[in-house]
Amino acid sequence: MTIAIIGAGYVGLPLAIAFANHHSVVCYDINKSRINELKKGIDTNKQHLKKELIKNRLTFTCRHDKIENKDIYIITVPTPINNLNQPDLSMLKHVSLLVGKVMRQNSIIIFESTTYPGCTEEFCIPLIEKTSKLKYKRDFDVAYSPERVNPGDEINTLKSITKIVGANNLKTLKKIKKFYNSICKSIYTVNSIKIAESAKVIENIQRDVNIALVNELGVLFNKLDIPTNEVLKAASTKWNFHYYKPGLVGGHCISVDPYYLAYKAKQKNYLPKLILSGRKINESMGKYVAKQTIKLLSINKKKLSNSNVAILGFSFKDNIPDTRNTKVIQIVNHLQKQKIKVKLFDTIASRHEIKKKYKVDLYNFSNLKKFKYDAIILAVSHKEFLKNLNYYDKFYKSKQNKIFIDVKNNYSSYNLNKNNYKFFQL
Repeated sequence: MTIAIIGAGYVGLPLAIAFANHHSVVCYDINKSRINELKKGIDTNKQHLKKELIKNRLTFTCRHDKIENKDIYIITVPTPINNLNQPDLSMLKHVSLLVGKVMRQNSIIIFESTTYPGCTEEFCIPLIEKTSKLKYKRDFDVAYSPERVNPGDEINTLKSITKIVGANNLKTLKKIKKFYNSICKSIYTVNSIKIAESAKVIENIQRDVNIALVNELGVLFNKLDIPTNEVLKAASTKWNFHYYKPGLVGGHCISVDPYYLAYKAKQKNYLPKLILSGRKINESMGKYVAKQTIKLLSINKKKLSNSNVAILGFSFKDNIPDTRNTKVIQIVNHLQKQKIKVKLFDTIASRHEIKKKYKVDLYNFSNLKKFKYDAIILAVSHKEFLKNLNYYDKFYKSKQNKIFIDVKNNYSSYNLNKNNYKFFQL
């Protein structure tokens, strides 16, 4: 069986590696530098690439002719939002038109890109029909199997997760189930593509709403001078309490998917109040962290324009280099508006990409010692940052006016008190 995977990112590459153990796979991407690195066995996303696999079964390409006439096409392109928080389907449109040009009759197209219910059949398939001159259900079939990639997670991998599959008919569903069973232990089939699309978006919406709840509780408990982390630990001793930590919610899934479902809901004249309220709370947390930092600087009688702040971490998530939709930039921007001097550090994010996309400079963590600070913000819990608090003592301008902002509640508030810190935790 011949397979073309469109997109060589966090979703497409693991699929390409897994399927190449059983089939001939071509992995296509428009990013030439990315493809050239992968051909050499280099992956900046930290996937393990076996050179013998690349040589014998797995091909990386930017050329359209290399993905012509395949049995199966798997689409894994990003589906972000635009400046109005509406779905940006430009990449999905481009790849649907492309697949229509290169596919043959009886090909099966599988979408893994996250989207709103109905998008595959209402938006993508007409585009495929347009360029292929083929008829959906008569000349080709379509399935939807939402990605469940969790970067940095070594337990819930492609092999171990349950894979959802929906298709346009039972015959195709059975075929695709068997196809994915070659790389996944557990397959869960659903009766329609729309069900599979819906399941994907609510997986992330549920997390978004729950994190929004604990973020709001964190704001309240801070006003009440009660340590949020201690409250959550105590409450989690009840058997049916679900433990979520407060924090910054960015990335390409949790902070995006609510807007996709809201977009579809509004088409049906329904306003999903809870979903959008949760998103509004989470969107505000970066600015909230910055304001709390400014408040503590003022308590220390620091002139903001003379203040220096170190921010540790720029990725949207711990221990991965991905900075898509990171909310740390909100902290940076708000502090800089107050003329505060900000130094940004990360251990794995790309300095070049951050400068290009976010217009800010990134320093290597080893350079932290070159400067002195009035406040340190631990924004992302990369393992290299989780030092004993005494480690950070030497980086402050004053031993008596140390401000430590622990965004993800990594340290006990009591330890912070003992070390003479003015501190803030969500």
